[in-house]
Order: sequence, then C-alpha cells, then structure tokens
Amino acid sequence: MQPGRHPDRSSAHRLRAVLATGTLAALLTLSGCGAGDSSDSSKSAAGDDAKYAAPRAERGDAAAGAADQGSAESSSAEKKKPSALSTPHVIRKASLSVEVKSVPKAVATARAAVESAGGLVASESTERLDATHEASHIVLRVPQGEYDAVLQELAGGGKLLSRTTTAKDVTDQVVDVESRIATQRASVIRVRKLMDRADKLVDVVTLEGELSNRQAELESLLAQQESLKDRTTLATITLSLSEPESPSNSKDDDPGFLDALGGGWHAFVTMVRWIAMAVGAAAPFLAAAAGLLLLGRLLRTWLARRRVPQEPQVSRPEEQAPAAPEAPPAP
Repeated sequence: MQPGRHPDRSSAHRLRAVLATGTLAALLTLSGCGAGDSSDSSKSAAGDDAKYAAPRAERGDAAAGAADQGSAESSSAEKKKPSALSTPHVIRKASLSVEVKSVPKAVATARAAVESAGGLVASESTERLDATHEASHIVLRVPQGEYDAVLQELAGGGKLLSRTTTAKDVTDQVVDVESRIATQRASVIRVRKLMDRADKLVDVVTLEGELSNRQAELESLLAQQESLKDRTTLATITLSLSEPESPSNSKDDDPGFLDALGGGWHAFVTMVRWIAMAVGAAAPFLAAAAGLLLLGRLLRTWLARRRVPQEPQVSRPEEQAPAAPEAPPAP
C-alpha cells in the first residue's frame, strides 16, 4: 500500500466507474431499441398510409368525376332550357292626358324626351280649338328600359288629368312562334332535299306546291315574330295635350236679361231662317202647282164654250113694233 492513499476511497471510485459504465450501456441499449421501434412504427405507418392513400385517391377521383359529371349535366340542362323563358316578353301600353300652358312647347319637350331615350314619334295630330287654344294627340314609342322614366317625365310636364297603363305578358306566344318557325324551317329543308332527289315530273310539281305552301306559312310566322318583337321591344305611350280655358269662359255666371234677349233673338232668327229655307225648297213645287191650276181653269173655260152652240137671232114684226104707252090715270 502506498502512503497517503486511503483504501476505502479507491474502492468507492471503482464502484462509481462500474455503475456509470453500466448505466451508459443500458441507455445505449434502450436508445437503440427505441430507434428500431420508431423506425418500425414509421415504416408501418408509412405502409398504412400507402395502403389507404390509393383508395382515398380513387374515392377522391370518383367524387371529382361525379362532381364534374353533375356539373356537366347541370350545364347541359341549362343549355337545353330555352333562352326565351329566362327573359319575359311584355307588351306595355300607356295613355296620358295632360293639361299644359302651351301645347307647342309641350310637344317639343315630349319629342325631345322620347328621342333622348332612344324612341320615336309614331304619329302626331294637332288641332286649333279657337283663336287661342290648341290640342295635340301624340303616339310615342320608347324602349322598355326607359318606359317608366319617360312616362314619369311626360306626366310631370303639366297638370295630369288621367293616366292608364296596361301590361300583357306574351312570353308563351313568343316561345310558341319561335318553335313553330324552327319546325317549319326544318320542313322546308326536307321538302327541298326531296325535290333534289325527285326524278318524275309529277313528283317535282307536287313538291313545288308543297314547298310554296310551307314557305308561305314560314313567312307568316316570321311576320308574327317581327310584330311581337317590335311590340315587346318598344312600349307605346299615347299622350293627349290640352290648354286650360280662359277665366272669362270658365266662369259659370247666372244668365241675365240680355242673355235671355240674345237667346230669344237667336231662336227667332233661326226659326225665320228655317221657314225661309222651307219656303225656298217648296217654291218650285208651289209654282208648278199654280201653273197646273191656271192651265186647268183655262181648259175648262174653253171646253164650256165649245159645248154651248150660239143660235142666230131672228127679228119678228111684233117684237119690232114698240108697245103703245098707257094713258095716265085721271086726276
């Protein structure tokens, strides 16, 4: 034993070194097992992910395909839906009666309002009621989108007396006409193809007659379609403009003596005029009747003279000798 070194202390150091070495070996073993287990678990997890990833992908593709198919079907259904049903076709009409201060100015204002909205003046009729008053009747055509604005502007141009509006939905009629036009066009094309393949003259003549009939019906349908398009594209506004009466004419005064005298004189003059007209109308007939009466009297006189003969007068002696005068009586 060396001097200065304690035997118990050296054994304690060796024991601590052995314990530390055993602990380190145990930690290394545990870490290796944990790494292996973690690698195995990661491998199994990766395998499981790979195992279920394919079915999930297949299901996702199937769902995506179903979604695409559904969207395709919905889009095809939307394409098959007629476009005419998406937009309603309405025929709008309105009638306005407005009292304005000046009819010519109101007519110019209405014309400017309609033309600025993209419409037109279909017809205009103006008449003069008296020396100072006029009245006008105008038919205006305006686009459907500007119908309400133009109607409000025209109604606010003066004193509104009356207003009437109507709206008629003709969407079904428009769709029906379009369908019939498509059918008729296809029918015309079929007849033309038959004419191209016809060899006999009888068949050609028959097909030409049938083609003429179908083309005439197609033209009629096209005219109906154009009329419906015009009436549904442009609304019709009928505007009646008038001026207010003057205050002197609008007063409702009670009639006086002069009014009664004027009315009586007017009635008297009217009666005399009608009598004169009656006499003038009957004068030719009265003159003819007077002439016939005079002619008849002359004819009767002449006939009477012809019927009575004139006898010759013979002088007799006793008639020629004068009678003796009688003697006067004695006093």
